[in-house]
Amino acid sequence: MGPLMDASYRRYRIMSYVTGTTLLMLFATFILHRVSPSAWHSIAWLVRVIGVGHGVVLYPLYMIASFQMVLKHKLNFLLLVGMLLAGFVPGLAFYLEHRLRVRLYSGRD
Repeated sequence: MGPLMDASYRRYRIMSYVTGTTLLMLFATFILHRVSPSAWHSIAWLVRVIGVGHGVVLYPLYMIASFQMVLKHKLNFLLLVGMLLAGFVPGLAFYLEHRLRVRLYSGRD
């Protein structure tokens, strides 16, 4: 599967994992904030750094990679909407990346 993947998919896959991971980290800290506010205060600086990194740097790069994937592989508009929502819904980026890999690179019909 390695050499057969095109560059746009590799970029999308990397950004999907990185963006999805930071979103899961933010979600975990949100739960920690609800469960133990005192523990959350000790990592509040980390939450700010991850939040800014996710929202200002990583998500826009993920959006660009998503648009490239949709244009290059002529994917439908609803898939693009799902890809863009993956920056807000924890875990969705991993699921969509898996579905795209199966759709694009496993046993072409």
